[in-house]
Amino acid sequence: MLEHPVEPAVLATWLVSQRGGSENLSGTGNQQERLMPQDRETPVNIGWYLAGFADGEGSFNVSFRPRADFSIPWKVSICFNVSQRDPVILSLFKRHLKCGTMRQRKDGVWYYEVNSLTPILENVIPFFKRFHFLSAKKKRDFSKFVALAELMKQNRHLTPDGIEEILSIRREMNDGGKRRYLDETILEAIENPQRLYAGPPSKEGG
Repeated sequence: MLEHPVEPAVLATWLVSQRGGSENLSGTGNQQERLMPQDRETPVNIGWYLAGFADGEGSFNVSFRPRADFSIPWKVSICFNVSQRDPVILSLFKRHLKCGTMRQRKDGVWYYEVNSLTPILENVIPFFKRFHFLSAKKKRDFSKFVALAELMKQNRHLTPDGIEEILSIRREMNDGGKRRYLDETILEAIENPQRLYAGPPSKEGG
């Protein structure tokens, strides 16, 4: 984590220089016309600063949680989150993304997250399409995240075929990462939900 992040204006200037100085700092012209009203409220230097911070410290994820009351025995959620000991930066995310929640863990680390589909589609994704990432890894994860959001918008996560699509996309996010539920477990539970809730086998009778 970045304990002492650089000043927003400094990072913004660096980000603009990395883009060949082509960014319109005044926010005028055709780019401004294409922006949603809420996007125009974010100063360019703050927007690039948050994008740079999220490039290093942010994470885009998809998770599966067992749900016995769903037609598909999994609740699928996507989430954008950032953690940091200093809550000031996370407050900036909450302010300019206009969504999400902040909480403090027992170890003192603050956690900002957006895990509802509508604000992800309407706030998070448009923000990072405007203030995009520099690293290839984050660009890749974000593009996969956008694809997941579109699948969920179409309710594909409520079908077996859609779950397979989501798993295929997930494999390429966050370098594979550590998964609570393996692909095989998720797919087997769709075929036989009772196995998911049966618990560990009984040791009685050997």
